[in-house]
Amino acid sequence: MIDYEKTLSDIVMPMVEDPKSVRIQTMESVNENELILYVYAKSEDIARLIGRQGSMASSIRQMMSVCSRLDNRRITIKFESY
Repeated sequence: MIDYEKTLSDIVMPMVEDPKSVRIQTMESVNENELILYVYAKSEDIARLIGRQGSMASSIRQMMSVCSRLDNRRITIKFESY
């Protein structure tokens, strides 16, 4: 079993200005094969993670979907600022 929070954290941390403010939380979905990951950070860092027209967010989602295929799961990643 892959530790999705750790994997996402390893991808996200080098990209943000304040790594201490980043929090990643896993939520189970109604569908047992789906996993929802929330990335919480300051608004400037979330803007950086989403990128222009969502290009960075799309790339992060693609990388995570590759590792989720090993477990036959679907991953949804949501970015939230605080």
